[in-house]
Amino acid sequence: MPPPFRVELEPHHPAWAEQAECETARLYQAFGPALKAVHHIGSTAIPGIAAKPVLDLMPVAGDLSNLDDHRAAIETLGYEWWGEYGLPGRRYLTLSDPATGHRLVQVHAYAEGSPEITRHLAFRDYLRANPAIAAAYDAEKARCRAAHPDDSHAYGDCKSNWVQTIEADALNWAAASSD
Repeated sequence: MPPPFRVELEPHHPAWAEQAECETARLYQAFGPALKAVHHIGSTAIPGIAAKPVLDLMPVAGDLSNLDDHRAAIETLGYEWWGEYGLPGRRYLTLSDPATGHRLVQVHAYAEGSPEITRHLAFRDYLRANPAIAAAYDAEKARCRAAHPDDSHAYGDCKSNWVQTIEADALNWAAASSD
């Protein structure tokens, strides 16, 4: 299990999108044709809200065994491989700065067709399309950061009820938008 880290929220940086593109290219280099897509998710992908300066990327593969076959290649890029890390059907990886130990990237990889892909993209797109809800999320994150400044795990637990409620709304919104 990756250790918890201090929760630092920063105002949105437009450079995060560029950094996500660069890291996406590295993921394609490591995983090759096993990847169907890589999506930038999480708060760094939502303009206008504060975020931990940690990119969340979601690679999509045809099959998880294809990802597993490329584990050595991704570890060569400095990633730590955590396996499912509590979520069946996921491969969780982290990349930290070797000099400081600060987390830089979290990878949540799934096989094509996983409902987790739909959930993550619906949440991201719903907040992008609804600035008032994004602002409410920003406030919830600030509240949880104040309550748990030194424990990223407790911070995540603190905001999970809010996120789950909004995820349900986001999935309904995404389903209605695709009709």
